[in-house]
Amino acid sequence: MKKRHEQKLVVLSIILLLLLNVPFILIFNLGGEVFGFPTFYFSIFSIWLFSIIISFIILRRHYE
Repeated sequence: MKKRHEQKLVVLSIILLLLLNVPFILIFNLGGEVFGFPTFYFSIFSIWLFSIIISFIILRRHYE
C-alpha cells in the first residue's frame, strides 16, 4: 500500500475518533426523529456508513 493511502486511512481514523467521541455525539441526542429513527442512532450509523464508503474508495484506488 502506498504511503499516501495509509496516511488517508490514518486521518480518517482520527476524524472518526473525534466524531464518535462522547461530547460530539451528545450534540445529536435530541428528541426528534429522522426517517422514523431517533436522531442519536441515525447520526451514529450515518457516520459509520460514510466512513465505510470513504475507506472503500481509498482502498479501491490502491488496488487499481
